[in-house]
Amino acid sequence: MTHDPLFLSYGGRDIYIDLGAERVLLAAERGEQKIAVETKSFLGLSPLHDLQEAVGQYQVYRSVLGEIAPERQLCLAVPQRVHAGILTERFGQLILQSLHLCVIVFDEQQERIMRWIP
Repeated sequence: MTHDPLFLSYGGRDIYIDLGAERVLLAAERGEQKIAVETKSFLGLSPLHDLQEAVGQYQVYRSVLGEIAPERQLCLAVPQRVHAGILTERFGQLILQSLHLCVIVFDEQQERIMRWIP
């Protein structure tokens, strides 16, 4: 982890992405990859509303990162229950694929990454 949180400033506005990190990829020719991770717990009454808010925030962060830190890939971290729920439904799959979202699925109890969906 390189930043907790990752601070960005653009056009007189400040934003904070939950984490900034680097990960070493298995493919040696790609070397290290810088990432920014926004974690969402989806604890609201409506998973659809939570997804809309998460995707909106993701798009804002991705736009700013593209301008000031294009070497960083933005990822949305979600609990395993969210991935198994709305994100595996037809609706969720449409959103993930059409917006090209990078998703990190984590186990809330074990506090570990279960799946990485680039």
